[in-house]
Amino acid sequence: MSEDGDDGPDVPADGACEGAVGVLVVEDEPEFLRRFAQAVAQDPALRLLQAVATGGEALAVLERERPDVMLVDLGLPDMSGLAVMHDAVKRYPEIDILVVTMFGDDHHVLRSIEMGATGYLLKDAALERIGSAIRELHAGGSPISPSIARRVLNRFRGGGAAPSAPAPPPEDGGDALSERETQILRLIAKGLSFKEAGAALGISPHTVAVHLKRIYRKLAVHSRGEAVYEARLLGLL
Repeated sequence: MSEDGDDGPDVPADGACEGAVGVLVVEDEPEFLRRFAQAVAQDPALRLLQAVATGGEALAVLERERPDVMLVDLGLPDMSGLAVMHDAVKRYPEIDILVVTMFGDDHHVLRSIEMGATGYLLKDAALERIGSAIRELHAGGSPISPSIARRVLNRFRGGGAAPSAPAPPPEDGGDALSERETQILRLIAKGLSFKEAGAALGISPHTVAVHLKRIYRKLAVHSRGEAVYEARLLGLL
């Protein structure tokens, strides 16, 4: 995590060895950002260049520095992580990109691969694996969460089925929208921004974004428009 005007990360990388792999971390959730940055900084084979929370900050870093590896979340508050990946690959074709996200659906996985990702981990992956996954990626490997790898293989084997109609939310299951998520979705459906929705509910814009990503996962959608449309189909709005 970097302070405004400070080019250095706040997690020291004193243990990095000569020739260490330079890593840019792009993650909007503060706890994950801190833990990913620590995982990199504490690995002597890696060097933490920057740890930033928005796509805009990432693009600014890419203008100044050339990371060997970029670890990026897809659901950033100001732009898609896919857009950051596109810019990174355009600037530095040899960069290795590790996606670490909560989105495990075919659309996000395949789009990430198309944009240049060579590794894809879900956030339920053990944090201890982050350092080894980055090293594996830089060495020419492709670290992928097992559930994602199986789905990708099935698609290339011709086993990928056409997208099915969304299943209705379970009557009492964990994937039903919470009251807070429904409140946020209603405000977003009215066209309110993250800041405006947060002000209406007394929470931060970041918290709104976190809730919205959970809504995307539960509804199996990828945008605010799709979330609103799907919620209306399911009678949630």
